[in-house]
Amino acid sequence: MPRVITAYVRGIDAMNRFIGRFAMYLIFALIGVLLWSSVSKTFFNPSLWTLETAQFVMVAYYVLGGPYSIQMGSNVRMDLFYGAWPTKTKAMVDAFTVLFLITYLVILMYGALSSTAYSLGYFGLEPVQFFWGLLKTLLTEGPTAAGEKLGYLERSSTAWRPFLWPVKTILCFGVFLMLLQCLAELFRDIGRLRGVEI
Repeated sequence: MPRVITAYVRGIDAMNRFIGRFAMYLIFALIGVLLWSSVSKTFFNPSLWTLETAQFVMVAYYVLGGPYSIQMGSNVRMDLFYGAWPTKTKAMVDAFTVLFLITYLVILMYGALSSTAYSLGYFGLEPVQFFWGLLKTLLTEGPTAAGEKLGYLERSSTAWRPFLWPVKTILCFGVFLMLLQCLAELFRDIGRLRGVEI
């Protein structure tokens, strides 16, 4: 395999391993929020922020840990025949399934970008164009001008009413990391088909 591809696979693996391990520590934040929720319901007035905070932390936990899960091969698989197949057959099947996963993640990424753009007050049809224009304005004219491009920021419909764009942005970032990891897995499978381990 070319050095560029090997460097890409190793770099993405290292990045997602770091982010995945960080995401595992989010479980402690989730436990703390849920414990506080139980204590506050029992002894004080219930806290308004605990339900949304728990949901937001759970989203971050799953989507930031997803690429690490893909890398470690800890996804669920029906292993009726797979375990008995030779390495090259496994690599071919894995490459085929990764292509399906990449297709699904591209569609999910577009939906996540659309949802995030909606949360930032943009109601047009092309979220990629909106984010490109927002980034261009941020880099050329500064944060104030970029902030003026935003519309009404979407909030949750609950009593606490937190902004939804932060969790939707984390969702976009997590799906993007999963796409990068799937591409690395595809390169790894192609390498195994050629008899090279990356």
